Amino acid sequence: MRVLGFMTGTSLDAVDMAVLETDGEAITAFGPAGERKLTEGVRNLLLETTHQALKWPRGVPAPVIFAEAAAAVAQEHFEAADEFLAANGLTWSDLDLVGMHGQTVLHERPTPERVGRTVQLGDAQALADRCGVPVAFDFRTADVAAGGEGAPLAPIYHRARALASGLTLPVAVLNVGGVANVTLIDGEGDLLAFDTGPGNGMIDLLLQAHGTGRYDEGGKLAASGWVDEDALQTLFDHPYFAAPPPKSLDRYDFALDAVADLSLPDAAATLVAFTARTVALGVAQGKQRPTALIVCGGGRHNPQIMKALAEVVPCDVKAAEDYGWRGDSIEAEAFAYLAARTAKGLPISFPGTTGVKAPMTGGRIVTPSA
Repeated sequence: MRVLGFMTGTSLDAVDMAVLETDGEAITAFGPAGERKLTEGVRNLLLETTHQALKWPRGVPAPVIFAEAAAAVAQEHFEAADEFLAANGLTWSDLDLVGMHGQTVLHERPTPERVGRTVQLGDAQALADRCGVPVAFDFRTADVAAGGEGAPLAPIYHRARALASGLTLPVAVLNVGGVANVTLIDGEGDLLAFDTGPGNGMIDLLLQAHGTGRYDEGGKLAASGWVDEDALQTLFDHPYFAAPPPKSLDRYDFALDAVADLSLPDAAATLVAFTARTVALGVAQGKQRPTALIVCGGGRHNPQIMKALAEVVPCDVKAAEDYGWRGDSIEAEAFAYLAARTAKGLPISFPGTTGVKAPMTGGRIVTPSA
């Protein structure tokens, strides 16, 4: 089937889109991929929605703004894809299915005392009605309800992508978005995957808090600073690093307090080192040393992050493009793949990826209203 996958990350940067032809197991063809930047109005709405979500107590109705944001996300997706399909000589009728991840505004990992909580906003029914194509969505909540982390979900696609590329296992795939997550694929194809720590998120928040931009373009600020080892150790004192994988994070789980007294360049350099060293710690959790770490997501565009990874990860560190992958589109491709698996009733989360007790199906599908 031909599936359009969407992804909007916690960086609130863009709607990523990719088309795959897949039966949910093999990938038979790669269609076009692209992105459209979020409009400023929708980005601001989602920032406010996220702030309200972080204050939302359990057991009370969801904030009213959730419905407004869900409608806006669906409309933003439709408009982005309408332009994207037309630019690539496709129409909605060329698609069999759409996979919409939705915008994460809250992710709380489970604890021994309570199940987790995760919220991805996007009005799937409205999108299906607009585009006339069935929409798969809500990929995480079933896993969370069953005691899983609800994240990461891309690992089963990472394995399919590695096999489609003819790569020799074991390999590791790293996505550096707001949060960084790694998939360790051993020589037998078994998966271990988890969030390693912050990706770009803390660096972005640092610059935004100082009014110096939305992100450290080209890593220029971090390149002008020095790593403060004391501040770095304070960051590593977070209890997350003592927990065994699988495990997951929200981009707001770490505060900037540890670098608050540093100069802005030193703070940025320290946060880059934090991202890289948490990845190295994560890679060491695998049973086998990978032959390569394939880096996807926006973080691979930051030369300082790539340099820091190469210094501390004990294998080749290469950007996705070095293997012919579309590094900005991997997660959109993944949700096209997961949509196909949802349609086929195949598992999308596993004990080694989310900690759920047994492989689980997930996601729901809505069809266009008559």
